[in-house]
Amino acid sequence: MSGHSKWNNIKRKKEKADGAKAKVFTKIGRELAVAVKEGGGPDPNANSRLRDCIAKAKAANVPNDNIDRIIKKAAGDGDESKYENIQYEGYGPNGIAVIVEALTDNRNRTAGEVRHYFDKFGGNLGQTGCVSFLFERKGVILIENEGLDEDKVMEDGLEVGASDFQSDDDVFEIDTEPDDFSGVLSDLGTKGYEFVSAEVEMVPSTTVMLDDPDAATKMQHLLDTLEDNDDVQNVWHNWGNPDAGEEE
Repeated sequence: MSGHSKWNNIKRKKEKADGAKAKVFTKIGRELAVAVKEGGGPDPNANSRLRDCIAKAKAANVPNDNIDRIIKKAAGDGDESKYENIQYEGYGPNGIAVIVEALTDNRNRTAGEVRHYFDKFGGNLGQTGCVSFLFERKGVILIENEGLDEDKVMEDGLEVGASDFQSDDDVFEIDTEPDDFSGVLSDLGTKGYEFVSAEVEMVPSTTVMLDDPDAATKMQHLLDTLEDNDDVQNVWHNWGNPDAGEEE
């Protein structure tokens, strides 16, 4: 269960995204380009990685023209950019588990910056595998619940192959197996649903609360700083009460 913090995380990320669309579009664009090159070409029907990236891009309101242009450029011979996927794992204040997914053209630069952020805000970067066992990869689709009937949304989600359904504050959360994500999202879109967010995520199996206000503030600063880094695509964590890190 994602719990109350899921919607707060999404609202915070959405507010930041609305204020920095150019950076969000750039990050998703990089992800799309890598998916074309490494996932099997520009056809989403034959490239599941690209299909999932397109779904994420559309949920983030990236214009279709932008998506098409990025895919065409990545598929052409003129695009010399070379990015590699790197996953970092570590601990925030008081042992909060953190996974950082990056796409970088300079491994040493990104590693140094990520390590610095962990050190600066009371955490430490660990070895690969030190926290990933605490997470499960899932497709997570969020739909704003205003004006919608919960039973109908749940019925529609399960009908198209969702694995779980939850009602959480202002959103309905529809979970899928990773391989089913893009198909479920497409089918829900066909039924007329619009999405707050849609992505294959690393979902924590358990969450950890931070009761120390100082630790909570440091944890929030760590997350914000990581997400602001151009090379960082996603940050996953098992902090259960991120509201505690909000400054009045």
